[in-house]
Amino acid sequence: MRANASAVVISLFAGLAIESVSLSDTLAPEPALRVPDSKTRSEKRPSHRIVRVTGPEARRPVEVSVAISPVNPDHVVAVSTQAGRRSEGTSDYVYASQDGGLTWKAMAAANPEHRIQGDDAVTFGPDGVSHRSYISFTGIRTDRPLRAASGIFVSSSRDGMSWGQPVPVVDHTNSVEPHEDKPYLVVDRSDQSPYRGNIYVSWTRFDVYGSKDPSHKSHIHFSRSLDAGRSFSPVRRISDTPGDCLDSSNTVEGAVPAVGPRGEVYVVWAGPRGLVFKKSVDGGWSFSPEKVLAEIVGGWDSPAPGFVRHNGLPVTGVDVSSGKNRGSVYVTWIDRRNKDLDVFLAASRDGGLTWSEPLRVNDDPKGNGKDQLLAWMALDPVDGSINIIFYDRRDLEGTRTALTLARSVDGGKSFVNERIHQEPFACHKDVFFGDYI
Repeated sequence: MRANASAVVISLFAGLAIESVSLSDTLAPEPALRVPDSKTRSEKRPSHRIVRVTGPEARRPVEVSVAISPVNPDHVVAVSTQAGRRSEGTSDYVYASQDGGLTWKAMAAANPEHRIQGDDAVTFGPDGVSHRSYISFTGIRTDRPLRAASGIFVSSSRDGMSWGQPVPVVDHTNSVEPHEDKPYLVVDRSDQSPYRGNIYVSWTRFDVYGSKDPSHKSHIHFSRSLDAGRSFSPVRRISDTPGDCLDSSNTVEGAVPAVGPRGEVYVVWAGPRGLVFKKSVDGGWSFSPEKVLAEIVGGWDSPAPGFVRHNGLPVTGVDVSSGKNRGSVYVTWIDRRNKDLDVFLAASRDGGLTWSEPLRVNDDPKGNGKDQLLAWMALDPVDGSINIIFYDRRDLEGTRTALTLARSVDGGKSFVNERIHQEPFACHKDVFFGDYI
């Protein structure tokens, strides 16, 4: 598949927006997956349509994040990394919709220093203001670079098109050591939280990115904003056990923060110990000791044919709905415990003290040699349903890849899998597909 065939597409499921990236030039319908009998299956299967967000001028958009405003659900904002103008290198792009994702406007995000940008994430605050985090760097893996910088920034917008001045969470100028990587952010939106409106960001810090020196380590770091993103607290390390700097299974990565109904902050990441869990009950001021909640069989770095950078990094979410599973904490990830790559979910009903045994989310035959790839999770804030999206190779040959949504309405005890109606595409190892959906 040609590299310039990339497009960002949004799949709209009965009002729920799930992001995806397609290397397909066409979006022809695929036959629906066979769905087993299940108590969770609704009488009416979810309907959806595919909307292309990027225009023909877009160059290799990857790593899409999408958010829906809690104030106006028709207001949807998405962000991604694209290959920018040839003089700029890789830059971030933003996309905004005011009609529930049916039509979109797109623009390049500000990049005045022409750094490499990436790892975009976007979310909304309780006031309907969107906030996006991203990395911004230059000079890594270069001996004596002419320019050097490594930082994480957050910017904010009311309409998704006009963004405020980027605010540094951390920024190293004239140095690429340490290197700040793969941040994600969340805003406390709970009415019952004393920390409502706080913004939390967690990420990996490499002493020296890519170093084989065992004295060089990776750690999980954290920062918070108490003033709606106008400033951020001094960063602090929250991981107790470090990883290496190779950006592989023995590196600590995948710290996606989540917030509970009473303002609890949860962070889970992957590394040499497996899935590591931390919790704060004081608005991110302090965290509990590390707790290993599950093994990642085969490690989180799990290449697949055509997907040389594939990983099974965890995604964490909390049910903040008024439903019976309110407060439940969920983590989804991918590993090889069944030999091929499968999607798993673990749940905690007591704030992370105990966890369920990993549940296999994809429902194709176990051990069939067909991989599921790059899972991401979204929890519905109204009904608490768990929605997990992943690339799917069941019933396909070679590197041909489709897209599946798995949905649970019983607190993660069971899932119904639904095929998203787009033409499967072939992956190519020389085309960077991104490190996550």
